[in-house]
Amino acid sequence: MGQHGKHRSLVALKIPAALCLAAVMLATPAWSGCRLALVLAVDVSSSVDAREDALQRGGLARALVAPDVVRAFLAGGDPVAIAIYEWSGRYHQTLIRDWTLITSQQDLQRVSTTVATSTRAYAEFPTAMGEALLFGRTLLDDAPACAAQTLDMSGDGSNNEGFGPREVYATGVYDGVTVNGLVVNAAEFEAETQLIAYYAQDVLHGPSAFFEVAQGFEDFERAMRRKLEREVSGLVVGVLDVD
Repeated sequence: MGQHGKHRSLVALKIPAALCLAAVMLATPAWSGCRLALVLAVDVSSSVDAREDALQRGGLARALVAPDVVRAFLAGGDPVAIAIYEWSGRYHQTLIRDWTLITSQQDLQRVSTTVATSTRAYAEFPTAMGEALLFGRTLLDDAPACAAQTLDMSGDGSNNEGFGPREVYATGVYDGVTVNGLVVNAAEFEAETQLIAYYAQDVLHGPSAFFEVAQGFEDFERAMRRKLEREVSGLVVGVLDVD
């Protein structure tokens, strides 16, 4: 599907919402046998140190092949397509795994291995959530034809560079796309305890959107495992259920 270096800038946010939505509708083909196109966006901003990056990268790799997650992916007949990228600063998003249709446990193992053996592209840039979402939108434009589209935004901080999620959603480019979250919340600092509210108010998008909370990066695998099960099985509990 080629490189995903193409990238919408802040200029895209000045396009009328109706035109943006029309472009998305033209770029997204009709459903033809895939139940969900799922994008995982992993935070590698400067607030994530090398140890924490290893914990979340390894946690994601293990979550993808956990027995309950595998069963959820393979249940229900129609497959799930998955793609994964990491993000940090305004111009610093890197594709980890391009679109892969999950039709077997071996497919998930291959995606898991890609994540486990990947290396961080950037470590010194801030948290540009709006730009990360625009990169994810371009990735969804190239997704296989699926009945639904979901993007997962994981992170340990709120937007601190450029425009934020609300400004992206206001353009309409995410109409019809669900944005879920995984909040890494160590609860050691007031800013981190406020992050849950930030995700609930600014990051989640769509009527069925939800988030999971990881109590530090050591808990990332458990939270990711639970989130993936809920997403691909179609179980939606609601944003207030974050135990």
